[in-house]
Amino acid sequence: MPIQLLWGDDSAALERAIQAVIDSALDPAWASVNLSRLDGSDSGQARQALEEARTPPFGSGARVVLLQRSPFCNGCPSELADRFEASIDTIPDSTELLLCNPNKPDGRLRTTKALQKRVKAGQAKELSFKLPAVWDGAGQRQLVERTASELKLSLEPKAVDALIDAIGSDSARLSMELQKLALHAESTGSPHISATAVQSLIDGLSTNALQVGDALLAGDPGEAIALLDALLDGGEPALRIVATLTGQIRGWLWVLLLEQQGERDVAVIAKAAGIGNPKRIYVMRKQLQGRSPERCLNLLGRLLDVEAALKRGAQPGDAFRDGLLG
Repeated sequence: MPIQLLWGDDSAALERAIQAVIDSALDPAWASVNLSRLDGSDSGQARQALEEARTPPFGSGARVVLLQRSPFCNGCPSELADRFEASIDTIPDSTELLLCNPNKPDGRLRTTKALQKRVKAGQAKELSFKLPAVWDGAGQRQLVERTASELKLSLEPKAVDALIDAIGSDSARLSMELQKLALHAESTGSPHISATAVQSLIDGLSTNALQVGDALLAGDPGEAIALLDALLDGGEPALRIVATLTGQIRGWLWVLLLEQQGERDVAVIAKAAGIGNPKRIYVMRKQLQGRSPERCLNLLGRLLDVEAALKRGAQPGDAFRDGLLG
């Protein structure tokens, strides 16, 4: 398939897909001349990718042109779009052009439309690699099962649950821990990875920003700060935590306000709150029983104080403590 469009925020799965193409397409003896790794954030390298994709491979095997942060389906300038449209029909079957971007392709762009037309005709391929939301238990289960399948590993059902509890949606860590667990299973002669092995070999339980929000809603700032410290110690960016908490609390606020007005249609509430899965509203209703919109407004105000402190250069731990405990 001469062109593959690969997108999504699951960087570990995306990298595995890229490596699979490289391993299957390239002759190792000619890899140094037939593999190009380019960065599409530089327009010159984006143009170079199109030129190299049209060049037949040297020696045996195929040519692979990897363009990270590809602009062709995400904010593509007119001049670059013209080059892309003029090039896609001239790429030989002996070339694999991999267009990668963490963002979903913009379906309004003519370059995206041209490429998706080829996808429908079987002349190109589109693969998405999206991480499940931290509240999406079914999506996290699919992530664990898919990653294990890609690594050709067998998991006991309870081991899947244990991995979700221990790792959550951290795809890169999941892959690393599964490989460690596979070595352990091999050394013990077990055909499957067990829940006992997961619990004994993987430290701690996953912490995510939504758990922090739950603690704040419950009026337990001490627990919220402890969870925040765990997130920050694990390298989670402070502003990303603030963004996640803000989105979570705004969703709660919408649900409370609409229910106050007598709205009962979960689809209407989900749309207004920006929640993709209307079924989640049932869970939120139970969680919000006895809570007032004023509580959510107060939390949003405190988060604004935290964000302001972070942007003024405060240490993340201090910013959260001052904003949430003050």
